[in-house]
Formats: sequence, C-alpha cells, structure tokens
Amino acid sequence: MLLANAGLEFKAVTADIDERGIQAASALSNPREIALLLAREKAKAISANHPGSYVIGADQTLALGNRLFNKPAGRPQALAQLRDLAGNSHELNSAVAVAHDGQIVFEDVAVARMTMREMTEDELSAYLDAAGDAVTTSVGAYQLESLGIHLFERIEGDHFTILGLPLLPLLAFLRGERLVAV
Repeated sequence: MLLANAGLEFKAVTADIDERGIQAASALSNPREIALLLAREKAKAISANHPGSYVIGADQTLALGNRLFNKPAGRPQALAQLRDLAGNSHELNSAVAVAHDGQIVFEDVAVARMTMREMTEDELSAYLDAAGDAVTTSVGAYQLESLGIHLFERIEGDHFTILGLPLLPLLAFLRGERLVAV
C-alpha cells in the first residue's frame, strides 16, 4: 500500500525464509540489527530468482526494553502483549534493504518510539473485541492506522516507519538510481 500510494510500480512476492531460524542463527540481540538482517535476507531471497530486478525487502521489530515481541498467535497472546505494553514506551524498528542481482545495494533502519497509555482489563478487552482478528497480523497487537491509534498517548517518529517501512530514505535511493522519475 505504501509503495503503491507513492506511485511505484511493483510486483509483491513473499520471501520464503525462516525468520525465526535466521534470527536464532545470527545470535543478534539488537532489535535494529535483527530488523535489518531480516530485510536483507528477504530481499536477497527474492533477488536470486529475479535477475536484473531491484528487490525491496522490509521487516519491523518491536522492542520493549530488551524484550522482542512477535505477532501474537491469538487473542490470549494479544492480550498478554497489550498488558505488557500498556503504560510503557516501546520502539518500532523498521528496516528496508534493496537487492540487485543478489547483492544488497541499499539499506536503512528507522526507529519510532511509541508510548501506550495505561489501560484497564475492561479497556483492553473492549479494544480486542472491536479490533477482531486483525490484532494477530501485527506485532504488539495493534495497527496504528486503525483502532490501534486509541491505545497511544505519545508517538515519536516518522509515520511511515510506524507503518513498517522507512519510505523517505527508500524513495531518495530510488530517485538517486533513476529508478523513479519523480
């Protein structure tokens, strides 16, 4: 959606990589480095099968202190994540990597700091009822672009970073390479 709204023509292809396995094998613990590693691996995996193409890979991590979060498997895990995040600040680390002929030619990581408001169990349950199954598609059990905005009292960082892609640096790279006309 972000790329299409920016006027880019592209084909979406899912990278068949084992994200958890790659993360475990890397021994990395820094959330920014993990997001960048996964973005690189996604871009390289697709690039290997699309010679001559520029392939964009992206990934996002959510860190509360030293703890990394994954997408919740269901409502119980979503509720647990929201309980942990409520009243606290966490970081979203969004990474992008561009591969060309199997080589990384551009990469960037951007960070947004999100402060979730204090919430009661009833408020958390009401949010989960209203948001439905969509909470399992996003790390932290929220989507800022919809009902998840109600969970926050403070947001610091670029809007596109929060949505999962450092779009402005990516567009600057694409313009610099004359891959987009605007």
